[in-house]
Amino acid sequence: MKISTKGRYALRMLLDMAEHQSDGFISLKDIADRQNISKKYLEQIIALFNNTGILRSSRGFKGGYRLARDPENYTVGEILRITEGSLAPISCLEFQPNLCERSADCKTLFVWEGLYKVIIDYLDGITIKDIMDKDPSLTGNDYVI
Repeated sequence: MKISTKGRYALRMLLDMAEHQSDGFISLKDIADRQNISKKYLEQIIALFNNTGILRSSRGFKGGYRLARDPENYTVGEILRITEGSLAPISCLEFQPNLCERSADCKTLFVWEGLYKVIIDYLDGITIKDIMDKDPSLTGNDYVI
């Protein structure tokens, strides 16, 4: 599994909104300037969040976007599933029940199911608030030589 630029930028965009939530509705131009991401690309990402309940929008002067919920109520997993689709490491895990004709006899299926569980547990265990707080326990061991 490889996270695309769209997924990474979506996370940065929502993090920026969370960090500036006291400013009210935020224009994509302001986010683009702060995050060094093109406004056109942010418009493509915003379109993915339509009808998801992730954002609120306001048109007109002082219009823009803001988070619909508090930052602690957004997980990285939720955001990446919207932008990336399935986070399954192999295609046969994308649907439940598993529709693969070999699943009953697949000796390696448990490996991929375990990996998928680790991915989901990890990404669903990190919120935008956690990123804002930069909790060192989320980043693992930091080795310096």
